[in-house]
Amino acid sequence: MNSIAMPGKLVTMAFENAPCAIVLTRNRRVMECNSAFCQLFGYEKDELLGQLTYMLYPSYEDYVKIGELRYKDLLQEHRCIDERFMKNKEGEVFWCRTQGNTLTLDSPFDLAVWTFTKIGIKQEKSNNLSIREREVSGYIANGYTCKEVARVLGISYRTVEAHRAKIMGKLGCRNTAELVSKIIQINA
Repeated sequence: MNSIAMPGKLVTMAFENAPCAIVLTRNRRVMECNSAFCQLFGYEKDELLGQLTYMLYPSYEDYVKIGELRYKDLLQEHRCIDERFMKNKEGEVFWCRTQGNTLTLDSPFDLAVWTFTKIGIKQEKSNNLSIREREVSGYIANGYTCKEVARVLGISYRTVEAHRAKIMGKLGCRNTAELVSKIIQINA
């Protein structure tokens, strides 16, 4: 840049080019978001503006439950931090850390700013999975049954079950919910 931008333009430039995903919401509707936010969720900005954030959650139940919990946090502390599942435009779920601050203290959802960071786990855990196990794990994390995975990959149902069992053992999972959580973190 040959000339220095005006302060307002600098703030706009900084917001748009921030290295973390940022969104400004009014009553849980996207009012403004930056490029990193669009990239994280796979949407163009014009697809997000004015939309309820519901479209970014794996289910309506998650949207409602998380909303109730975060509303209470914002009302008491005026900020909140949590980790949760979110969903991108392609319908794939991922694990992320979310931080929010309300800008309207008496009515927290009237105006709030949020950041989202996709979370991964230590690389050595993902290195323990074979290429096929990573492939199978991606489908499991997105809600496919073993039979559906077998159909998509063109392998037997029993082979998928064997891969699933190996994945559970390698990741130290005791149940499906734990498995999905760890898979999402690995695929992050």
